[in-house]
Amino acid sequence: MNALPIDAVLPALRAALSSADEAVLEAPPGAGKTTRVPLALLGESWLAGQRILMLEPRRLAARAAAERLASELGETVGETVGYRIRLESRVGPRTRIEVVTEGILARRLQDDPALEGVGLVIFDEFHERSLDADLALALTLSGRELLREGEPLKVLVMSATLEGERLSQLLGGAPVVRSEGRLHPVEVRWGRRWQTGEWIDARAVETIHQALDEQAGSVLVFLPGQAEIRRVHQRLENAVGDRPDVLLCPLHGELDLHTQRLAIEVAPPGRRKVVLATNIAETSLTIEGVRVVVDTGLARVPRFDPGSGMTRLDTGRISQASATQRAGRAGRLEPGVCYRLWSQDQHEQLPAYGTAEILQADLAGLALQLARWGMAASDLVWLDEPPGAALAQARDLLSRLGALDDAARLSAHGQTMAALPAHPRIAHMLARAEGLGLAPLACDIAALLGERDLLRGEGADLALRIGLLAGERVGAASRGGVQRTRQLARQYRAGLRGSATDPVADPDNARWQGALLALAYPDRIARQRRPGGAEYRLSNGRAAMFTDADALMKHEWLVVADLGSRQGQREERIHLAAALDPTLFDTVLAEQVTVVDELDWDDREGALLAERQRRVGELVLSREPHPGLDEQTRVDALLRYVRRKGLELLPWTAEVRQWQARVALLRSLDMADAAVSEWPDVSDAHLLQTLDTWLAPYLAKVRRLAHFGHLDLAAILQGMLPWPLPARLDEWAPPSIKVPSGSAVRIDYNEQPPVLAVRLQELFGLESTPRIAGGRVPLKLHLLSPARRPVQVTQDLASFWANTYADVKKDLKGRYPKHYWPDDPRVAEPTARAKPRGT
Repeated sequence: MNALPIDAVLPALRAALSSADEAVLEAPPGAGKTTRVPLALLGESWLAGQRILMLEPRRLAARAAAERLASELGETVGETVGYRIRLESRVGPRTRIEVVTEGILARRLQDDPALEGVGLVIFDEFHERSLDADLALALTLSGRELLREGEPLKVLVMSATLEGERLSQLLGGAPVVRSEGRLHPVEVRWGRRWQTGEWIDARAVETIHQALDEQAGSVLVFLPGQAEIRRVHQRLENAVGDRPDVLLCPLHGELDLHTQRLAIEVAPPGRRKVVLATNIAETSLTIEGVRVVVDTGLARVPRFDPGSGMTRLDTGRISQASATQRAGRAGRLEPGVCYRLWSQDQHEQLPAYGTAEILQADLAGLALQLARWGMAASDLVWLDEPPGAALAQARDLLSRLGALDDAARLSAHGQTMAALPAHPRIAHMLARAEGLGLAPLACDIAALLGERDLLRGEGADLALRIGLLAGERVGAASRGGVQRTRQLARQYRAGLRGSATDPVADPDNARWQGALLALAYPDRIARQRRPGGAEYRLSNGRAAMFTDADALMKHEWLVVADLGSRQGQREERIHLAAALDPTLFDTVLAEQVTVVDELDWDDREGALLAERQRRVGELVLSREPHPGLDEQTRVDALLRYVRRKGLELLPWTAEVRQWQARVALLRSLDMADAAVSEWPDVSDAHLLQTLDTWLAPYLAKVRRLAHFGHLDLAAILQGMLPWPLPARLDEWAPPSIKVPSGSAVRIDYNEQPPVLAVRLQELFGLESTPRIAGGRVPLKLHLLSPARRPVQVTQDLASFWANTYADVKKDLKGRYPKHYWPDDPRVAEPTARAKPRGT
């Protein structure tokens, strides 16, 4: 057995788990933790013959790990070492090490929270931070605390790059064991600066050719997804015909087992591989014979959009930690080389670590499992707690699907859903279909939605895929894809063994495809905007469209199962959908119909529009005149209209706005001094919020929109001031002030401080600035010429007389020589005329 870096720390790991029930192992890719650790711990006395469960993040990795562990023992899988993954299980009565995917463990915990007979749970590659891994760890720790007595259940978390100290704290101060990384150095060669929106295929192919020319050994190429793998594979096939030593090997989770093994195993003698892989090869797998890595620096990650309620796969830059892991694949057997398709300065801008899936994923499945577990998320231990908003949205979906009762507890229907290995949407569809006698069709649909689209680009109609599974079409999709989908459908059928309680009359009718899809995606029921058009409106209020002509466009109603965003466009692109018979809203889909009394004011007619609507989400099925309209309902509709249109709908005048500003001034002075005020808040924002209290009582005579103009808004607002505030308002914030000339000049309260615009000559004899609000606020004086043009702005009249008046006087005397301009204005006679009387 070849020595690996992990071997040096195995004694320390044994000691840690002998003295503690938790441990953290940090070991970079290639250290050998996956294949060495379970075997090294199998004979420990504390295990006492119990089993070891080891979690892997992917099916391919789980199968490969089990096969490698079994080969180390000289056995076949299913003896000492076995595995359980979706669609496949190889476990025997003598199995001591079970390699399982994370979702398998989460569901196993629901059936057996104490994990009887299991002595150790190993979370491998935990740094990938999948949602299922976080949930499985939280449930494992919870079940152990509540139910394990006597025999301890030990937990080992293995990670390549995750900060061990943070994880140690999560596990109550668990010991951290660290292993050295790869055996050999890796030279990094940087590419040119990556341009936003650049197509990666050409540069990837160019770099692969460069690597083949410059380096020996097999090449591992990291590409973001299956589409890029196919395109790069096609380009390379056309270019490597003269290189018989090169074997092209795609690698992703949807390939058949033989093709996957071809990519993982050592290349045949005299040949070398070019493995085109997704990030499945980043840490979970060891690709034999690789000493060269070509890294595009991109990955496809799921992101949940709370606005649309949909999860989409986004292509984005990887983290620095992921880049380090990928490069490490080149140094496992000998010194290697990593070609990065981006510049060194761009690398420094990458985030240090990737974002945990729990922080950006659809949490509907997690919320359902927590409800089944019977505990709130806050009662469990998380490295990153599920975001509250996303969790609330997930619970809302579960409520709409009938999984939760009025007390937010799991309903009987929810129990059925939670027991099915599917997303809650799909589980709801399967459970409902069983009662309708449509289980076989529902299982086919569930399987099609759970696998990669078998007919991508060949039309969006779900019926074509159903026909493919039934054998009605041949050669239209890969045989492996069809076989996997049929196998998954059989697995679903095995989990649905009940009988139909209310079977439909015609289960073979194609219209049930759309009905079942509508059960899973009630928010993606779609209605055509115009007959024969490509644009549809979804029941969640969003837009969707076909970018190419499609046979489904002859249908007014659809249900959309798969949508994709288009750069810079609001509409979503429809990838997969089924026609929907709207008459089913009267029967099978009646639960999705709501009756809404729509009351609003028609701008064009200027009158109240009152109708009763049957709706599916935001889509209107039918409408009819409202059967009855009481006074309160009409007033509520008026208030909604005012809120939508704004307060400008009301008959404001300049005087009313001045009144509003006067009250606001006195309120602001109180709030600045004591944070409380006897003066009401009459701001537009607060008035809109409180329409029900101050405006609603005066709407009895408003029958048409034109009647708003008849309201006495001044009297309505003044009624908001209790006694003695009206008199105090006139005293402290008067509408006008008497100046020395005897004129009553209006104060403008729309500015702060309030403005008194007055001709300069009318203030002769006044020594200081007039004040309001009990002397707290000096007015801002706009001093005007005889022609009422401003010549000075001041709040300090005394300073103006002493320092500025002489210069202003010279200018005004030149322009207005017939007017009175005294040398000392403080003792001069004020006048509203050119000169005082008798001068």
